[in-house]
Amino acid sequence: MTKKHSVLFLAFFILIAASVLPAQTPPAVFEQPLLVTSAGQSSGDAQIALQLTKKASLTATLSKAGTSKDLENQKTLVLVLGASMKGLGSAGLDTNKEKERIRELVAEAKRKAIPILAMHLGGAQRRGELTDEIINEFLPAAKMAIILRSGNQDGLFTKICKSTDIPLVEVDKSLDAVEPLKKIFKK
Repeated sequence: MTKKHSVLFLAFFILIAASVLPAQTPPAVFEQPLLVTSAGQSSGDAQIALQLTKKASLTATLSKAGTSKDLENQKTLVLVLGASMKGLGSAGLDTNKEKERIRELVAEAKRKAIPILAMHLGGAQRRGELTDEIINEFLPAAKMAIILRSGNQDGLFTKICKSTDIPLVEVDKSLDAVEPLKKIFKK
């Protein structure tokens, strides 16, 4: 084998190895404490996100319909992306009011230089027209996303994250998000 063939073989091997290895969780970029809130009023998903942060030994507060006032003394905003018409009704919100609440919250986080972690824990069953609108509008504001792989079957998260350089971590089940959470938060 010539030197040129050896180099080509090595390059090919590295390319193949990189494509089959799982994506690495990015290094710690977020700080505590964190505010967990729903973006779409799927309160069950927001509650799951809170439990995952607790399992990761993070200091977190849940505000299902968080506002800019809730960002006081917080260092990270966790937006749990997933719409629920029942949840919106229970919160006394319609889709326009919910989107406006999230816009104000995201704007305040940006103003205060509070990074946003987007999570989608509802999987395929939480996807729908309204959830997709929320994902399209608010995911680009995130510094990173952790999602259930089943919620990305159409590649929407991948497409948005690639086009905006947002690291994307996909997990097979919610509990698998604990380890990435431990790694991305500074202790």
